[in-house]
Amino acid sequence: MTFMSFVRKPLVIAALGAASFAVPVGALYLAGASHAAASSATQTAAPAPAPAPMVSAPAAALPDFSGMVQRFGPAVVNITVTTKVSTAYQGDGGDEGDGNGDGGDQQDPFGPNSPFAPFFRGFGFQAPHPQPMHGEGSGFIIRPDGLILTNAHVVKGASEVTVRLTDRREFTAKVIGIDSKSDIAVIKIEAKDLPTVQIGDSRSLKVGEWVLAIGAPFGFENSATAGIVSAKGRSLNGDYVPFIQTDVPINPGNSGGPLFNMRGEVVGINSQIYSRSGGYQGVSFSIPIDVAMQVEQQLQTTGHVTRGKLGVVIQNVTQGLSDSFGLPRPEGALVSSVEKDGPAARAGVEPGDVILKLNGDAINDSTELPVKVASVNPGTSVELEIWRNHASRTLRVKLGALEDQRTAASHDTQHEGGKLGLAVRPLTGDEQRQGNLSGGLLVERSSGPAAEAGIQPGDIVLSANGAPVSSAQALKSAVESSKGHVALLIQRGDARIFVPVRVG
Repeated sequence: MTFMSFVRKPLVIAALGAASFAVPVGALYLAGASHAAASSATQTAAPAPAPAPMVSAPAAALPDFSGMVQRFGPAVVNITVTTKVSTAYQGDGGDEGDGNGDGGDQQDPFGPNSPFAPFFRGFGFQAPHPQPMHGEGSGFIIRPDGLILTNAHVVKGASEVTVRLTDRREFTAKVIGIDSKSDIAVIKIEAKDLPTVQIGDSRSLKVGEWVLAIGAPFGFENSATAGIVSAKGRSLNGDYVPFIQTDVPINPGNSGGPLFNMRGEVVGINSQIYSRSGGYQGVSFSIPIDVAMQVEQQLQTTGHVTRGKLGVVIQNVTQGLSDSFGLPRPEGALVSSVEKDGPAARAGVEPGDVILKLNGDAINDSTELPVKVASVNPGTSVELEIWRNHASRTLRVKLGALEDQRTAASHDTQHEGGKLGLAVRPLTGDEQRQGNLSGGLLVERSSGPAAEAGIQPGDIVLSANGAPVSSAQALKSAVESSKGHVALLIQRGDARIFVPVRVG
């Protein structure tokens, strides 16, 4: 798959347009033969016998989606996002050799006469002059009071989210929560008595069943496209989502829109396409609505998502491996390594074991195991049926928690560095020694005011308003006691600079 890629927001619009008009319609039937050859054949060939009368077959009834579009189309919304991206400061303190004496390409974000100007020269910092970038996606209303489901990649990092209904009303939305691992986001608008979709059961979907997508491809709102379910349970790049594969035409702007079954129930959220060009090429993927609703419940109740963890590295069982382990057929997930002191290790799982079942559910392919484990709450004991030494046996494992699940909304990040929009953690001992530091906080995520000021993941916060900070609580206290701005001493590589960040 070196020449293919999964694309979330392809933007190859020109290529799609060119393909539509590359060949004149009248020339299609001449493919493989020149016009001259066709004319010559027409002049020399004997008159063709009269064609035999055609027997008309009964017309097959095709599905009619018009009623579904009319009823549920108003519950599908268009989402427009604004993301502020800082432009890099390029000043280098002088452009030797140009003879202009203008100091080179200096772009001091505070102005050439600012007291901050000397600190920006040569450091390559991001200038806190964010440039707005816009994007579009889709979503659908699941509650009359304005609760909406969409994709995480549609709204993640957005400084402003606008929802437009089919009646042309527009609302500024609040991001309730984001879960990047499942690509699910929950947003909310202040409204009432809104039209809603009906939630279905994606587990009852059958391969070959007709499905309908409604969204805003390339910004064309409330566009309907249809196709069939091509496959179920697809795992993409080790994701924790058993994707629904369809041949429904999905393009940029469809992300976050609903996938309906023929009963008018939402069974999936359109998320990805598989493409060489960046546009639709016949393979689309949707998140099962069962997975999405589980994530939605956790985001609303706790602000983040927890998933079970087994603590193993696995691979697929090929025919050769099946023969060598004495398995009747290739199945299960082969354990290639076990995390030290992890849940699986404590239960006695060993490298070389083949996990055949989880709580009685067969593992036909290794990609099924992470999905099943992630759906179980941490701390739950599960039963594993494993294959070892040409025989099966059963082990009980108490699952741990998958790390890095702090995925609450970026617009209300009190738990992640207060009002700045920073997610930080203390430096480890090794990191302090490598940087010759005695403390500091590593920036893991940056959004809101901090991102607008140019702070990036990987930066190290050394102090706030002149006071050293070594914990998130210390940073939060400094922010809460500040008025207007807080001055953060940031280290990036070997460079240090104070960066003023707007508070509140």
